[in-house]
Amino acid sequence: MRVPSFVLSCVLGAVVVVAGQSPTDPKLLAELKQLFPSATSFSPKGGAPPHITAYVNGAGMQVAAGYAFWTTELEPLERGYHGPIKILVGMDRKGILAGVIVVENHEPYGNFSVEPPQFALQFKGKDIRDPFKVGRDVDAVSRASITIESATRAIRNSARRVARELLPPDAQK
Repeated sequence: MRVPSFVLSCVLGAVVVVAGQSPTDPKLLAELKQLFPSATSFSPKGGAPPHITAYVNGAGMQVAAGYAFWTTELEPLERGYHGPIKILVGMDRKGILAGVIVVENHEPYGNFSVEPPQFALQFKGKDIRDPFKVGRDVDAVSRASITIESATRAIRNSARRVARELLPPDAQK
């Protein structure tokens, strides 16, 4: 009876580690450092909505600098031309995007929509109160309008949701 209990404990422990996406994962940690280069540490993913908190040292203590979250967890129905687009978004505590990283996308006709660095770069420093309208304040890519519009909505909607839940009221205005 001890062996099945031990196996079950190991399996459940592995599920918790994978589900928690701990920032000890080297790839995730590198992405988080790309979004928050001055961060000294990161929390495990948790909370509602699910997020990772980036911390910096301030006055001898850890101070929250911002939040990272996946669009697919906050806007799961938002899909590109060929399925979901997994984007890691970083946002500071004032509602300004620290950046976005397209982690996973499956375009059937090539990587010309959200994969090029220009797509992600245009969101760095963007205020969540901006309109996020493709063709106005977000660059459009011909032949990829479904994916570009979907990714833009996912970034905007997930960032605004995190802001409503986690930012202080004066930062939401």
